[in-house]
Amino acid sequence: MAVDADALARAFERAPALAGRLGREAPFPTVDAAIDRARRLLAAMSDGERTAVLGAHPRIGADPATLSAESLREQGGREEQAVLTELAALNDEYERRHGFRFVVFVAGRPKAAIVPILRDRLGRPRERELGTGLEELLAIARDRLTRQGR
Repeated sequence: MAVDADALARAFERAPALAGRLGREAPFPTVDAAIDRARRLLAAMSDGERTAVLGAHPRIGADPATLSAESLREQGGREEQAVLTELAALNDEYERRHGFRFVVFVAGRPKAAIVPILRDRLGRPRERELGTGLEELLAIARDRLTRQGR
């Protein structure tokens, strides 16, 4: 399935700098080719550009009114207030410690299942976390592109 600029814009909806660069090179012959190119573009970006790409991603547990339909579907339904409060506090600590937004491929898991992942990733070195966050962002985009092609 060929991947065009519109599909890339939807998959990387909150990362227009990356989506724009990819879109100028579209179409890609496959989802894998598009994701591989995105990975190379990210690797060539400065630290500030990469953190901006992660910073554009919505927070896990964000107010549903601030999410796109796609992000809302991916982050799942309602959650207990205690879980949302804990996620907010952990997100704040993560962003203070690492300097960028926590990104994880939720894949429909309840937010309560993300709490231990976020706790674990808080203790990692910044560079490792930056790489992990970008790979998670690419996993989200791959999933979106694959579903768009169905």
